[in-house]
Amino acid sequence: MILRRPVMDIEAWNPNNAKKKESWKAVLTLAYQSLGVVYGDLSTSPLYVYKSTFAEDIKHSESNEEIYGVLSFVFWTLTLIPLLKYVFIVLRADDNGEGGTFALYSLLCRHARVSTLPNGQLADEELYEYRKDGIASGDKGLGLSLKSTLEKHRLLQKILLALALIGTCMVIGDGVLTPAISVFSAVSGLELVVSKHHHQYIEVPVACIILVFLFYLQHYGTHRIGFLFAPIVITWLFCISAIGVYNIFHWNPNVYQALSPYYMYKFLKKTRKGGWMSLGGILLCITGSEAMFADLGHFSQLSIKIAFSFVVYPSLILAYMGQAAYLSRHHVIESYYRIGFYESVPEKIRWPVLGIAILAAVVGSQAIITGTFSIIKQCSALGCFPRVRIIHTSSKMCGQIYIPAINWTLMLLGLAVTIGFRDTKHISNASGLAVITVMLVTTCLMSLVIVLCWNRNVVLAICFIFFFGSIEALYFSASLIKFLEGAWVPVALSFIFLAIMYIWQYGTFQKYEFDLHNKVSLDWLLGLSPNLGIVRVRGIGLIHTELVSGIPAIFSHFVTNLPAFHQVLVLFCVKYVPVPHVRPAERFLVGRVGPKGYRVYRCIARYGYRDSLTDDVEFERDLVCSIAEFIRSEGEECDSPLDKNLENEEKMTVIGTTSTHGIKMLENDEKLSDVASDMELGETHSPDIPRKRVRFLVPESPQMDSHAQAELRELMEAREAGMAFILGHCYVKAKSGSSLMKRVVINVGYDFLRRNCASPTYALNLPRASTLEVGMIYLV
Repeated sequence: MILRRPVMDIEAWNPNNAKKKESWKAVLTLAYQSLGVVYGDLSTSPLYVYKSTFAEDIKHSESNEEIYGVLSFVFWTLTLIPLLKYVFIVLRADDNGEGGTFALYSLLCRHARVSTLPNGQLADEELYEYRKDGIASGDKGLGLSLKSTLEKHRLLQKILLALALIGTCMVIGDGVLTPAISVFSAVSGLELVVSKHHHQYIEVPVACIILVFLFYLQHYGTHRIGFLFAPIVITWLFCISAIGVYNIFHWNPNVYQALSPYYMYKFLKKTRKGGWMSLGGILLCITGSEAMFADLGHFSQLSIKIAFSFVVYPSLILAYMGQAAYLSRHHVIESYYRIGFYESVPEKIRWPVLGIAILAAVVGSQAIITGTFSIIKQCSALGCFPRVRIIHTSSKMCGQIYIPAINWTLMLLGLAVTIGFRDTKHISNASGLAVITVMLVTTCLMSLVIVLCWNRNVVLAICFIFFFGSIEALYFSASLIKFLEGAWVPVALSFIFLAIMYIWQYGTFQKYEFDLHNKVSLDWLLGLSPNLGIVRVRGIGLIHTELVSGIPAIFSHFVTNLPAFHQVLVLFCVKYVPVPHVRPAERFLVGRVGPKGYRVYRCIARYGYRDSLTDDVEFERDLVCSIAEFIRSEGEECDSPLDKNLENEEKMTVIGTTSTHGIKMLENDEKLSDVASDMELGETHSPDIPRKRVRFLVPESPQMDSHAQAELRELMEAREAGMAFILGHCYVKAKSGSSLMKRVVINVGYDFLRRNCASPTYALNLPRASTLEVGMIYLV
């Protein structure tokens, strides 16, 4: 395939240009906004860290060695993981401004050919964002050896994908557990005004009501209530830091001594196994840290760094120090839970703090819920999750989405966890394992990015994974040991979602392989003639296919049963590429299938995993205009010997959307303000039957040859006659002789998911009267 790329202004559409030129005022504004979106979950962790740590494994004694040891662990964990690892290292590994587990995987796919997307093309590597990050691939020494090893072994590629999917599944599990533990911990302040034997009967219903209300609000979108997020989180951070300062000076000004790492040693020496197991509660102090990286696409690196380093980090340290100072002077606490956040809050302000805590918990839960929506959209775009109905809640921000099926699933699972456990101990054990697993996955993928993408020494990557991996492995072991005490929940949820992802990805790949091996040769198309009874009817026929080359078997199946097809035939494919966004100027790849006289075209619409498909008539208009622009650009070129020799090969040209090229299409009575500078292509006389009136407005210079003008007129006539959409309705079955496992996966699992998944976005908006579904059985 030959790629002919027109000259284009690569600065015409670059979402990061504004970020490069932003002023300090803009940076501080983004930092302010990030407090409400990114740090809601992390800022509410003081509600349950000490309570979870002292739940059972260790006791709060008169010597204060336990509380000082826990404070030292909290301080150094917050310093090493969120501050050092994420703020100073991981945030630099953005994928053209996007962050998260799949962003790291996408980055690796572009620097080494490890992508599992079946319909990739060399033309995709010419996309502006494909290597826009400016980071050179590993091309020497051990980096080159590692790259070639990954590219040669299919098993290693599957392991890498599985690692990314495990991290993704744990994020989804966190979307269930974080709202539960945040809201439940916030309302736990009711224990101070309710008797010991009745507080659970009030806390659980109140928590459930708040959870239902929280998930009910999702369909309104965060843009309608998001303006309140930052003030709520700032108020909460001010409260906990002010209370922390008060407790430090009022109860124990010397608590700062516990920040020494020596107290961690004393803590583990005294508590031994109990102290090690209590690490599962301590690690909750960093829950929500992954959001700094996952939500990077909505903000800038500098704004997130400023918000954490100068606001969130100091506030959390003061809050934990204040709680420790209070507890160091109170060893006999009559509360049912013994240790809790509200114990350290002065009695006069407990009710206002309780209200602010509940609001902050809702904000923190909102962040992880929207993050779950976003990562599922990315997985679905890259073919790793069944298609789901996605609703865009904002016309300005494409990242603000709502997925009804996922929303209600998260709500039901969150209610089940809250009602089933009825305490923070088991929920925190579950949440801790989910959080630390995501961080371990990030550490593993990040070590590969250091070598393959940043072209750094392998020793540096080993040091990174050894230092941070050993810390996270310690916390992981402490969480996993509590498998039967709640930690089984994220494992079970991840297993279910991972099975769904594997079945869908495997079934989709097998279906594509069937299409690839059963595609029709070009000779078959050239053999179609009126002598065989084939009739060409007026109009444009759009045949959807997943193939990026060749003629799909669905077309031959259609012609065999109905020996007719349209005067203009378009094989169109909608595919995703491993970049966050595709510029509108690079949206379409257009080529010709067979000789010019056959009027058969191929049109490939490319989208990034964060892009949204056009869900209105603009997609249809862009599709037709891209073909018209292809005809015009082809007509402006002189026929060369190379072109004549490659008549039967597909030559693909990059074509942008309607707003990026010269040709404009006017329908019925539409007018164009600058029509004076354009040449209107001649119209055809319509018959008596009223129909759509179509005109192409073509730039006057350079002039097209007569053959291109005739072809454009024919395309215009076909558009006036109407468009028909031919979609394949496939039934995928395992072929005879397949193993039992394959038959179960394909015939039961994949068939169930295919029947219940949403239709593609473009298919939902096609007029039903003009749509024809062709059934076909796929034996894979």
